[in-house]
Amino acid sequence: MPNATYPNTQLLIAGEWQDAADGRTLPVVNPATGLEIGRVAHAGIADLDRALAAVASGFAAWRDTSAFDRAKKMRRAAALVRERAPEIAVMLTQEQGKPLVQAKMETLLAADIIEWFADEGMRVYGRIVPSRKSTVSQMVVKDPVGPVAAFTPWNFPINQVVRKAAAALATGCSILVKAAEETPAAPAALIRAFVDAGLPPGAVGLVYGNPDEISRYLIAHPVIRKVTFTGSTPVGKHLAALAGQHMKRVTMELGGHAPVIVAEDADLNLAVKSCAAAKFVNAGQVCISPTRFLVHDSLADAFAEGMAKYASDLRLGDGLQEETQMGPLANPRRLEAMAAFTEDAVQCGARLLTGGQRVGDKGNFFAPTVFADVPLEARIFNDEPFGPLIGIRRFSQLEEAIAEANRLSFGLAAYAYTASLKNAHLLAQRIEVGMLWINQPAMPSAEMPFGGIKDSGYGSEGGPEALEAYLNTRTVTIANV
Repeated sequence: MPNATYPNTQLLIAGEWQDAADGRTLPVVNPATGLEIGRVAHAGIADLDRALAAVASGFAAWRDTSAFDRAKKMRRAAALVRERAPEIAVMLTQEQGKPLVQAKMETLLAADIIEWFADEGMRVYGRIVPSRKSTVSQMVVKDPVGPVAAFTPWNFPINQVVRKAAAALATGCSILVKAAEETPAAPAALIRAFVDAGLPPGAVGLVYGNPDEISRYLIAHPVIRKVTFTGSTPVGKHLAALAGQHMKRVTMELGGHAPVIVAEDADLNLAVKSCAAAKFVNAGQVCISPTRFLVHDSLADAFAEGMAKYASDLRLGDGLQEETQMGPLANPRRLEAMAAFTEDAVQCGARLLTGGQRVGDKGNFFAPTVFADVPLEARIFNDEPFGPLIGIRRFSQLEEAIAEANRLSFGLAAYAYTASLKNAHLLAQRIEVGMLWINQPAMPSAEMPFGGIKDSGYGSEGGPEALEAYLNTRTVTIANV
């Protein structure tokens, strides 16, 4: 087992790590044991005021740093993250629960994301527009929107912060991150890399505390010019409404309920292997996790059997143990939610093939669970489970599966398996999601857009499109007098 030391986490304000002004802290609990492993500082209004003043002055300094010099500092931060990845991954596993190999992958991916955005920041171009008068020059100018408030969840404590921070910093914005209190140390380690890389004090800040109090205060504050949030659709709608009252720019990456369509001509082995591996990453606590499985009649029984075998063979345990393939759920609330989904599915008539119960009496372990022949009225086919549950339903015609995939208001991600180019083309045209992966698990990357449509949000956290959300586009014309 790696060295399992876990630090207490402080606030970052004006480049200095510090306790809350009133000394308040919150406990951090290891979800594999249920035991407290550390404390995190709880910011009050006085701390937020100091953080806002710092992010304002940090913006003034970082905005005037050349894109070339910003990229150099960001690349240094990426190198530090990569160098410190083994230690960061241990902290991440202790506070969040995912297996150590997944925690290390998340950390190393963060370094890749920082590097990509560092380079992309040097390609933020305006343009010269031909004028209707020879004495007038016309320019389109792109410049940073201003200080950013970012709100991030506990399921990917590093990944969700780095997508926001890297895009904001690459464009010259400063950013104040409110990260999850359940998982504070890993995002703090990520932010520390930026500080140690030489960013100006206040260019990046980090706070923890009461989510409702902090979001209301930051979003309404005149210093903040842009809001970015990852989390549930109800909370996202609430924050977007708050931002709208103050005309703040908003990016929302919200909940999903990803359909999976396994067509009649699909490679069954590929579909089972790919879907099962993707489903149980991070114990299913993934916004783009495959959740609603729509399988052609001719393959449904074999697909269900294969998924059930994979699920029943998974090794559950503490993420720090090398043999662990799936760790615990993040908190006891998720255990209660999984039990409720399971009870509802069985009452509605779904067949429980494996799992469906808590494992052990310590930690938040829930058995990987597979249901077959799930009725449409079951909650698992209507509400995002956000856990290790698989619901399978049959279809006979591809159009029927497409209609079911689009039935809900979610539109984040979807998956499909087919050997037919005609089917793939139809699915690409008709599935109403921001991200569609065909014949493969999710492959998100820094260079591709990442985001949803419909009730799953708007805006992107990947690709050049991500930078646009942090930029003002302005018209400048100069008359030669």
